[in-house]
Amino acid sequence: MEQINLSIRANNGICFFRKKTVYALFFLFFSFTSFAQQLVKGTVKDEQGIPIAGASVSEKNTSNGVVTDFDGNYQLTTSTENPIITVSYIGFQVSEVRVAGQATINVILKEDLQELDEVVVIGYGTQKKADVTSAVASVKSEDFVQGNVKDAAQLIQGKVAGLTVSAPSGDPTAGSQIKLRGLASLTGGTAPLVLVDGVPGSLGTVAPEDIESISVLKDGSATAIYGTRGTNGVIIITTKKGNFNAQPTIEYNGYSSLSTIANKLDFMDASDLREKWNEGYEFNGANLQDYGADTDWLDEITRNAYSQVHNMIFRGGNESTNLTASLNYRDIEGIFLKSDNKKYTGRVSVNHAMFDNKLKTNIGFIVSEQKFNALGDGTSFNSYIYRQALIRNPTEPVLDEEGRWFERDVYFYDNPVGYIQETLGENKYRNVRFDASMSYDFSKDLTVKGLYTRKGNSNIRGFYETTNHVSTVKYGQGGFASRGTDNYIGNYSQISADYNKSFGNHRVTALLGYNYEDNTNEGFWATNRRFPTDGLTYNDIGRGQGLEEGEAGMSSYKSSDKLMALFARVTYNFDDRYLLMASLRREGSSRFGKDYKWGSFPGISVGWRINEESFMESAEWLDNLKLRAGFGVTGTNAGQNYESLSGLSYGNYFLYDGEWIRELVPTRNANPNLRWEKKEELNFGLDFGFLNDRISGSVDYYSRTTKDALFNYSVPTPPYFYGNILANVAEIKNSGLEFLLNVTPFKTDNFQWTANFTYSTNTNEVVSLSNDEFQLTNDFFDEGYTGEPIQISTHRVQEGQPIGNFFGLKSVDITDDGIWLIETPDGEIIPATESTTEDRQVLGNGLPKSYFSWNNTVRYKNWDFNVNLRGALDYQILNFSRMFYENPTVSYNTLNSAYDEVYGKAVLNDVQRLVSYYVEDGDFLKIDNVTIGYTLPKSALKFTQSFRIYASGLNLATFTGYKGIDPEVNRDRDRASGIVPGNDERDKYPSTRTFSLGINFTL
Repeated sequence: MEQINLSIRANNGICFFRKKTVYALFFLFFSFTSFAQQLVKGTVKDEQGIPIAGASVSEKNTSNGVVTDFDGNYQLTTSTENPIITVSYIGFQVSEVRVAGQATINVILKEDLQELDEVVVIGYGTQKKADVTSAVASVKSEDFVQGNVKDAAQLIQGKVAGLTVSAPSGDPTAGSQIKLRGLASLTGGTAPLVLVDGVPGSLGTVAPEDIESISVLKDGSATAIYGTRGTNGVIIITTKKGNFNAQPTIEYNGYSSLSTIANKLDFMDASDLREKWNEGYEFNGANLQDYGADTDWLDEITRNAYSQVHNMIFRGGNESTNLTASLNYRDIEGIFLKSDNKKYTGRVSVNHAMFDNKLKTNIGFIVSEQKFNALGDGTSFNSYIYRQALIRNPTEPVLDEEGRWFERDVYFYDNPVGYIQETLGENKYRNVRFDASMSYDFSKDLTVKGLYTRKGNSNIRGFYETTNHVSTVKYGQGGFASRGTDNYIGNYSQISADYNKSFGNHRVTALLGYNYEDNTNEGFWATNRRFPTDGLTYNDIGRGQGLEEGEAGMSSYKSSDKLMALFARVTYNFDDRYLLMASLRREGSSRFGKDYKWGSFPGISVGWRINEESFMESAEWLDNLKLRAGFGVTGTNAGQNYESLSGLSYGNYFLYDGEWIRELVPTRNANPNLRWEKKEELNFGLDFGFLNDRISGSVDYYSRTTKDALFNYSVPTPPYFYGNILANVAEIKNSGLEFLLNVTPFKTDNFQWTANFTYSTNTNEVVSLSNDEFQLTNDFFDEGYTGEPIQISTHRVQEGQPIGNFFGLKSVDITDDGIWLIETPDGEIIPATESTTEDRQVLGNGLPKSYFSWNNTVRYKNWDFNVNLRGALDYQILNFSRMFYENPTVSYNTLNSAYDEVYGKAVLNDVQRLVSYYVEDGDFLKIDNVTIGYTLPKSALKFTQSFRIYASGLNLATFTGYKGIDPEVNRDRDRASGIVPGNDERDKYPSTRTFSLGINFTL
């Protein structure tokens, strides 16, 4: 019985235990289910109580997250025990709140004033701003120049110390000109390397309205990782992208613009000319007689230009995929008739994450089509037309009595209106870029990424001058046609590994990568003349009789080049106080000579965050104080394709044994020693921030030396096959100071004023132009060209002197009969008629010694107001317009000032000459951009997240003593390297003043 009773008790105990276990498991499951399914809701607002749409609300340490709606509301179901929700939005501090059973959690985000926590884009990656040890500047979209900008560079005009961006031409197809820290090359150009989302591109690859931020890598330690393309700096463009778990949005930005000519030269009109005749002046050539009309020739070929730009961005995403798509349309008119530029650009970027977000892929397309009228053969504008409008007799009519274009038989003297109207031309460009990338996180510390890009650019162009064109009417061409096309294909591939590890007070990152790039260019063109009809223009080019009469032309070309490189970088951070970055690039180029196919480009920089030291703990007013020092070596890819190889070309025909044979002649010498230009740059910098960054900025000093600079040298034949050779010989030095200051003088809940000031200086010197192997005849060479009839160089590049020196006759007075008096280099005063080329001397310099800008943003409630000013100091300009047209002896129309007394003594009675009288100081201050905008309250249009209207003006006013139309002149005339700066061309497309009215909103 006891056994039975024991058994019963045991069985009852087991049953009781089972029941308790079941109850416990049920309770645990219920508890887990209860916190796994807890619903939390609320609203996210800023400190002013304005709801924040699109804020990210996520459960910490999970992939569970949502975004706020238009009114800042959210609902989130948690999935962990003791959940913590994290709320974040760009420009605000991240907020974390423990749920602790709360069903409603309202969050107020505070504005993030700690700029040091920002991430900036550097070479092949990103870095916290606080950890940057090189000279790197970053500008975000909210700080961009607004209005009808030409390209990405103009967005940051006046925003980056040491970077000068100018738009000296009003041509709607012309881009901005960029120069960073002086001139580092004699032949290599001044354009920086432009990267669009990490891939080499151009300033026009994407629409300006589609750009999120632009970073500028300025010093050698930052750009060394880009090797042979980093000498002129690196501009990294980051486009707007979508986010995971992002609410679908549509952003629109559009504006209409009116452009007018910013300034006109004061040429004689009909009444001025008739007054001169009445005063007894006798003219020949253009102004020989009064033809009875009153024609403003410049007005006849110009107009008020109307433009429109529309940009839409579509964004959205879930937890694994996000999409960004944009469409941009630009219809830009120029101030000259038939001067325009239409461009369509589309971009799609898709990101997808898999395997717990370890594998991330991206596929992107950028497609654009551009079309513009061609007033020149292959070019949008023919400068000859502008010249004819200036020098034309204002008493001549546009049409003669029979309705034909009024023409006269005068040398290089044609009707500009007829020239435009009888010219037909069109250029079409198509650009396609495909990107594919994939990255995998092997651990939280190691990521490997692969990238491939294929780019294709093609154009087709046609140009036609009708049988009513002056080329036929006066010169008998019988109609002229030209047709051509170019095609470019480029491949870019890259693989890299990123390692990031923290242990204790130490943080180390490492990058190792390889990239390969090949580029192929090819094209052809053909010309013909003497067409039976104008009906088919350039579309039936074989119909012209010029093909039978030996007057047709034809040509084709093809070239390719390759670049490949290994690169590595290491950064080290100890206790957020001591910083180090070191990089090395080993790069090979097909352009280098056979003995120098590969080059090495090291870079190193260090930083000391003084404010993080213990002895600075009491300085609560100090937010940032960092010393930086860096050194880097960069290069310039050697010349053009095949420059290191010998070249042959077909020359003239000769008769041999009764047969005409075309001679084969050398065109280039082989140079197995051809290599990269090597620029060594040392940079010292100081970053600072005070009073919660109400005052912040940086100071940088740089010294850069370009060794083995390329130039063409004359060589004897024999032993050489050709009379000159491209060789690495010259040496150039640049140094300067850059200063950036950001200030917030006033800040309240409703009012804020922020100001930004930049100042930079640059001095340069040509150290040497010759070595033991290759020498110039003298220690200088002359560059630049005035054109007919003066026909003399404008600049001299000389050892021991700065680049940019004007070189000509120094005028000091004038004789009573109007002849220039010249001071020779030895101090003798002689008439210009007795001068020789040996009497020329330095007359000034075309490169500004310093640049400055002052940018201001004022916000009052929903209003915003921006004013950007910038300028340049201590440089000269050669005023071509005065040199050619301020002279009453010429045979065409002139400036009114041509009849003013020179030096207060006499009216000029000398031939046109390059004299110092026309070399003027170019110092200027421009009110460059003014924008006023109003953002509607969210309650006004509830279907939008934001809605802003604005008005903007570009190039509004210029304060200068310069007598030309614009002191900001083309720096790159005659040579892409910019070594003849300050020549204000007489035929340039004038700069414009633009007013825009626009809206932008987000749905």
